[in-house]
Amino acid sequence: MDQQLIEKVMKQVSDELGIKKETTRPAANGIGMTEFVGTAIGDTIGLVIASVDPMLADVMKLGKYRSVGIIGGRVGAGPQIWAVDEAVKATNTEIISVELPRDTKGGAGHGSLIYIGAEDVSDAKRAVEIALQVLPKYFGDVYSNDAGHLEFQYTARASYCLEKALGAPVGKAFGMTCAGPAAIGTVLADIAVKAANVEVVGYSSPASGTSFSNEVILTFTGDSGAVRQAVQAAIEAGKKMLGALGDEPKTSETPYI
Repeated sequence: MDQQLIEKVMKQVSDELGIKKETTRPAANGIGMTEFVGTAIGDTIGLVIASVDPMLADVMKLGKYRSVGIIGGRVGAGPQIWAVDEAVKATNTEIISVELPRDTKGGAGHGSLIYIGAEDVSDAKRAVEIALQVLPKYFGDVYSNDAGHLEFQYTARASYCLEKALGAPVGKAFGMTCAGPAAIGTVLADIAVKAANVEVVGYSSPASGTSFSNEVILTFTGDSGAVRQAVQAAIEAGKKMLGALGDEPKTSETPYI
């Protein structure tokens, strides 16, 4: 694919997402460091290293890249993964790695650490800016109360971050249900696959596929309408079950699914 076509595709994706050319939270949270890009919901910070020291490049497994964008969050993993997935669609960058540490600030779930590689540091920085900008959208279907949390995600067209992190088929619709306590997540997985004609991609539980978090996570693909239907069925059931343990689960953002 020639450079002109790549730029045309990236512009189209940016227009679809409503991404602005300027950064989301630049100078307002400036700390006087060139590595700092900004912050966002979920105690998420965006950073960039223009040229990683050669001694670190190998142990970090950066491959050919020396310019690296970094997204790290204490709360949420799915929202950051989905946001970075949008960022790589709109920029000339590549996902180096995605790690999900045990976190949620002491809750039942994960945090996130994502490395984004680029030939030019400006591309890495732009990807981080875009990820921070779109991140609130992907917290729209994250619900919580004192007893636990629910997370639901959907995209009509998965890209390389979702492939790297969750094994999503690139270019296909992709959905996720996640809940902590894991007991609720187990039932949600069953409800989702019964609700629509979808194909399971992955199933993670506390001792398999997670960082020993108290969650069950299901990922699946299929026709776009079917994937959305499966997620929507799980949302309604999840809110009822988690609500039985405490207050009505709430989201801090606007639901998008």
